[in-house]
Amino acid sequence: MKKFFFSAIAAAAAAGCVFKGAVRSDFRDVITSAKESVFPSLVYVRVVSDDAYDGKIEKVQSSGSGVIVTEDGELLTNHHVIDKASRIRCQLADGRMYDAKVVGKDKDLDVALLKLEAAAGEMFKAAKLSTRRLSVGEVVLAMGAPWGLARSVSMGIVSCNDRYLEGCGDYTLWYQTDAAISPGNSGGPLVDTRGEVVGLNARGNMMGAQAFAIPAHIILEVLPNLRKFGNAHWAWFGIDWQPLKDFERDTFFDAEDGIVVAGVDAQGPAKKAGFEANDRVIAVNSNRVTAVFREDIPALNRTLALSDWDKETVFTVVRGSVTNDVPLRPQAKGGVEGKEMAFKRWGFVAKEINRFDTPDLAFFAPTGGVFVATVTWDGNADNAGLKNRDIIKRIGTKKIGSLDALKAEYDAAMTNLAIKTQVGIDIVRKGHEMHFVLNYRDDPDGDETDGAK
Repeated sequence: MKKFFFSAIAAAAAAGCVFKGAVRSDFRDVITSAKESVFPSLVYVRVVSDDAYDGKIEKVQSSGSGVIVTEDGELLTNHHVIDKASRIRCQLADGRMYDAKVVGKDKDLDVALLKLEAAAGEMFKAAKLSTRRLSVGEVVLAMGAPWGLARSVSMGIVSCNDRYLEGCGDYTLWYQTDAAISPGNSGGPLVDTRGEVVGLNARGNMMGAQAFAIPAHIILEVLPNLRKFGNAHWAWFGIDWQPLKDFERDTFFDAEDGIVVAGVDAQGPAKKAGFEANDRVIAVNSNRVTAVFREDIPALNRTLALSDWDKETVFTVVRGSVTNDVPLRPQAKGGVEGKEMAFKRWGFVAKEINRFDTPDLAFFAPTGGVFVATVTWDGNADNAGLKNRDIIKRIGTKKIGSLDALKAEYDAAMTNLAIKTQVGIDIVRKGHEMHFVLNYRDDPDGDETDGAK
């Protein structure tokens, strides 16, 4: 009798039946309900952005996805979808169309909060952001506009709920899923069977076979700052970490707890406070911390980055056999990518050196500066011998430490074309100082307007 009873349950489960009292729930109904809970909040995003290419800044069109999260028209998407946008257009699932403005964005987390430019009092269907962490094996739906095809849904499971991607997000682990996420799905919602948004689709591949999403519970931690400050408002200590055990690098520290300082930024607060590589931090503000594996690091990074800038954070540091409490006040992290500007007659786009975006260049210019981001093929700079990533130190006899200083020299040169059409440029290339003569007699198209951003 028992054998028959269990066989009947197994057969019912195989047929897609779930018993709750006398209620029969078909898996197809679960998926349909989950889809219908979020689908009205799905947004197809079209963006016109200003991108540097071939020594010029040009208008480029691209597309992505988003999801409405408040009834008054706030929506989430990826930072990389709207980066450098000059116009953002949104189409809702019901066909309505709106422009949108950026409320806040963060490149580190790859999240952006937008607001539909709708009529006063107009309301929208909003999806719910989940606070829970997914488990491996859960069924999820990826919604969005892959390849620019609006209102698309794919299904899969969570393959990994704590994927560490080195260099792709210092503050988060990722959900890995086999739900197809292709170009254009970026910024769309990852939805669980409860009909809640559990993540924001961010990374996929051309075949859509393996994809990654930012967990919603982590986005919720920075959402208030995006609204208040227009960015994540990260605090920065200038510390790089390494775990106690690292299989990829084949390293092992003989300790049971703590996290090891891999290095400190030369201009950062930790360096000024005396932190050194190989120090081991065992507590922060008296709270014990341990990072045995790489997957343990993003949570600590995020906790520290959300610290109050106006308060000291106390690190308990072990160096050799000595343990000390070291107070450290963080500073604003600021932008993680420099601004750029086109210098059309000279034939290149220059960009600010940023310690996060171009750390190798910042090593040679620790107090800041500018570098050649892209050179116009067969243009004046190209013919002079300038190359991408050359650090510009001088124009003529004038030191160049900022985009404003470079623009001042360019503007002066443009007003003096009848007298002079060449100038000396001192650069640093891979640590070597070099001198070039830039001849800008040739005018590429007769248009002297710079594409400043």
